[in-house]
Amino acid sequence: MKVLLIDDHPLILSALQTVISGLDDGVDMVGVETAAAARQRLKDEEDFDLVLLDLQLGDASGFDVLEEFRSVYPALPVVVISASDRASDVIRSIDMGAMGFVPKRSSTEVLAQALRLVMSGGIYVPPMSLGTEAPAPAAPEVNSQAARLQQISQLATASEYQMQTGLENLSLTPRQTDVLALLLQGKPNKIIARELGVSVETVKDHVAAVLKALGVNSRTQAVLAVSQMVQRTPEQSFSTFRQPAH
Repeated sequence: MKVLLIDDHPLILSALQTVISGLDDGVDMVGVETAAAARQRLKDEEDFDLVLLDLQLGDASGFDVLEEFRSVYPALPVVVISASDRASDVIRSIDMGAMGFVPKRSSTEVLAQALRLVMSGGIYVPPMSLGTEAPAPAAPEVNSQAARLQQISQLATASEYQMQTGLENLSLTPRQTDVLALLLQGKPNKIIARELGVSVETVKDHVAAVLKALGVNSRTQAVLAVSQMVQRTPEQSFSTFRQPAH
């Protein structure tokens, strides 16, 4: 996996490069200090798998860079790594297309799990509050509704967390559950419709029902709402998200 890290603080850049390179032998890290250097790297090298972006850069706003990269390189996931952990910054980043937001105060384990989650197609959002520790749930049956709901909870946050307020209480239909799973991967309605073999209008109806069940008004709020349904657990396992059945 080839990762482009953008941070204008040399010491932090070096430290993050060391930490991320140590997560896996197969990680190839490229670090740059400016948005201009990042643009040039992406222009010269087309094999990057992931971009890690600081919000505060010397030559550009991180939000502007995020918007630019999501427009120019829509298939390249961008994860924000920031000293900020303000909810407004998290919401804005996810709303602009970031596939994750990792505060710099996070542990190495959380960073590793967040990156694995993103590379498996999920979106990582840091929990705003943490509950009492509880044992990790047993592995669910893949084809059951409970399994799909558990996979959604893992998709919305790193796997050291488990559901606190059960998604099963939302009373979603199996198809709405599938739509929520794909919605949490950041996929637009047209792609969701194609993957599920239904019309875009049907997807819109399902999305509206999901948002109503979650009590939110947007996709970003849905991601944040699901991330709030978790609590810290002592286990450090990670499960790869399985695509919904067609």
